[in-house]
Order: sequence, then structure tokens, then C-alpha cells
Amino acid sequence: MLSIYSGIIILICLIVFKTIIIVSERENIIIERLGKYQRTLTPGIYFLIPFIDFVAYKQEMREQVIDIPSQSVITKDNIQVEIDGLLYIKVMDPKKASYGIGNYLAASINLAQTTMRSEVGKITLGSIFSERDEVNAKIISEIDKASDPWGVKVLRYEIKDIAPSQHVVETLEKQMEAEREKRAEITRATAEKEKLINVSEGNRQSAINISEGEKQKRVNEANGRAEGIKLIADSTAQSLKIVGEAINLPGGNEALKMRIIDQYIEQLDEVLESGSVSLFPANLASLKGILEELKGNKSTSEGDIHVNR
Repeated sequence: MLSIYSGIIILICLIVFKTIIIVSERENIIIERLGKYQRTLTPGIYFLIPFIDFVAYKQEMREQVIDIPSQSVITKDNIQVEIDGLLYIKVMDPKKASYGIGNYLAASINLAQTTMRSEVGKITLGSIFSERDEVNAKIISEIDKASDPWGVKVLRYEIKDIAPSQHVVETLEKQMEAEREKRAEITRATAEKEKLINVSEGNRQSAINISEGEKQKRVNEANGRAEGIKLIADSTAQSLKIVGEAINLPGGNEALKMRIIDQYIEQLDEVLESGSVSLFPANLASLKGILEELKGNKSTSEGDIHVNR
């Protein structure tokens, strides 16, 4: 009798256990009734029909981090690298995640690896390092499109590690060394160029200064000649003024004529002394005699002028 009661109690507990279900905050539960989808249970307490309603799936509703295993990838420039990553996903539709695909986690991993190989194969090795954010965005976009029927949302993808082969690493080191040498050469060339420019500017400024000095020198010389000409003109004007005043005096006109004759005789005497003359007037015996006669007349005239004075 005791065993019968014990069996009844156990049956009642089992029925209660199968009837009452508590759903936690972090998950959703898919309920099937007689093998067919019946409803999705969100966080809370629910009562089921024993032996008719069954818990078919429990879906994690929190964001999940999936470690994408490392794989060998060939870049656009035919370089083999090992790349792994991290995929962040979240179940948005528990029903699709339960019935849309058998295992969305494994499918997400395979899809991430396939998409990574496809996207990395379109770019060079240097672009993987410099454009990592763009590569991540493209992988997220492709995975998100493919995983939409699964009720899964891809939040982000991060390339975790990029490991080229040892040969590629050595090649990259040589390339970086060459780049450093190139930048050093450019720096030295720039410094030499600046030096030549400074020297050229100095020579140019020196030439300008010399030119300005020569210009000022010519200006000063021109000013000096102008001043000399002005002084000579002033002196000549003063002399002419004195001569004009002397002409107005008694006997001044005769004195001016005698002065002109005297200058003419002196000039003619210099010509005869220094030059050779082959033609003479027929009625003159000697030009020398003419000069002496003119000088005698000059002396007589001067004496007359002196007596008149």
C-alpha cells in the first residue's frame, strides 16, 4: 500500500514538473505540441499540457562570441597568410534559429571562413593591414545577408591575427628597410636642395646688392658730371657776362676783335707747326710771314689802344 502511495506521489510530482516551466531572462524556449511548433516562450512562468506539450529548443538570446579558427588564405598578390578572427552574433528570431538551420553556430563559423577567403582574395597583403576595418565591414555585410533566414544577426567581425609565412616576413622586413632607406635619401636630398636654394638666394641677393651699388655709383657719377657741367655753364655765363660788360666800355669792341685775332693766329700757328701743308695761295710767299705780319699788326693795334686809353 505504501508503495502505491509513493508511486502516486511521484507521478503527481512528474506531472507538476512537466506542467510548470520557468523561462530565464537570457533565453527563449520553443514549445511543440504533438510534434508541431506551438509557441515561443519568453522569460516568465508557464503551464504546459503534460505529455502533449514538449520543450523542443532553448535558444540563447544574449550576444555570443564565436572564435573563428585560423585558416590559410591566398591574397590578390599570391601571398599565403594565416588569418583567424572573432564573430559576434545574436539570435533575433528563436523560431528561425530553431527550424531555419540545424546548427547556426557551425554554419556561422563556416560562412565566416568562406567569406573571409573570398574577401581577402580580392585585396593585397598590404591592404589587409591598412584596410582592416573595411575588410571587417565587408565580411559582416556578406555574413549578415546569408544568415538572415536563420534568424541570426551578425553584430561585428574582427580579424584577430594575420600571420604571413616566414619567407613573406623576411621579404616584408627587407621592403620596410628599403622604404626607410628611401625616406632617408629623400630627406637628405631635400636638405641638399634647401641648402642649394639658400646658397642661390644668397648669391642672388649679393648680385642684387652689387647691382644696386653699381647703379648708385653711376647715379652719383652722373650727378657729379651734371654738377660739373652746371659749374662750367655758370662759369661760362659769368665770363660772357663780364665780356659783355667789357664790350660796352670804351675800346672794348676793338679789344674783343684783337682777342679773336690773337686766338685765330695761335690756332693757325699750331696747325702749321704740327701738320704738313702742301697747298699755299699763289700771291703769298710764306704763311710764316703772314703770321709775323699779323702779329706785328696786333702789337701796333695794342699800342694804339693803349695810347687811346
